[in-house]
Amino acid sequence: MFILIIVQTSFIVFALGTSIGSFINVIVYRLPIGLSIIFPPSHCPHCLNQLKPYDNVPLLGWLWLRGRCRYCKRKISIRYPVVEGVTGFLFLFVFWMLKFSPYTVGYWAFCSWLLALSLIDLDTMTLPNSLTKSGLVVGIIFHMVCGFLPEASWVGLVHHLKMAIGGGVLGLWLFDAIAIIGSIVFGKTAMGTGDTKLAAMMGVWLGWKYLLLASFLACLVGVVVSGGKMILSQHSSRIPLSQKWGEKIPFGPFLACGAVISLFGGEAILSFYLQLFFPIS
Repeated sequence: MFILIIVQTSFIVFALGTSIGSFINVIVYRLPIGLSIIFPPSHCPHCLNQLKPYDNVPLLGWLWLRGRCRYCKRKISIRYPVVEGVTGFLFLFVFWMLKFSPYTVGYWAFCSWLLALSLIDLDTMTLPNSLTKSGLVVGIIFHMVCGFLPEASWVGLVHHLKMAIGGGVLGLWLFDAIAIIGSIVFGKTAMGTGDTKLAAMMGVWLGWKYLLLASFLACLVGVVVSGGKMILSQHSSRIPLSQKWGEKIPFGPFLACGAVISLFGGEAILSFYLQLFFPIS
């Protein structure tokens, strides 16, 4: 019976995540071009026909339609169900880690913000202020609620508020410093202001320790992925590798990746680091 309850609950959580993923797809498509994320209802971007409710079921709708619009038969990007599935699994991982807790709902929201920002950055090389600022504000409110709820204590509220604001300020200062130093070294803009605002949002949600870890992981993943991509593409391109290192890349997805890794495994990573370099004798 207990296992059955876990399976049923996990299915509900996954379904909820895929539904949020469907909404993230709407945000990613509409927000950068200035369209309302509420009206009109979901429709084909090619023929503009409104989708039927059963065509809009997360994951299943794409499969039922075999990846094509019911009306104009144009292909529907596979990214739509992939985003829905990824969001569903993120929701599951957060739930398995935190169970029934206010933190669960909060970090569902955090992961959703990160995924939306990452996809928009990949598509447009921008990180919209409306998302980074709203994510920062929601993060502050989240920590205030979590600090006040357990014992209805103002001490806890103030502690969480200080942690959130401190992490946000560190994110701003750290990435502003990186941007300034990078501009001096390379003689051109090294990092966009959107990355700084995203770092501030991450600092609010994660706190200063996990923000530093997430930033380090973002740089590590960014170097590995970007370097590997450049080397692999060298075989099909005549552009010298030295010139490719100067190409702009969206850093938001790497920051989001570092944040998610820190959220799920930050404690274990920091514990391993401390035991490795600062063993207790």
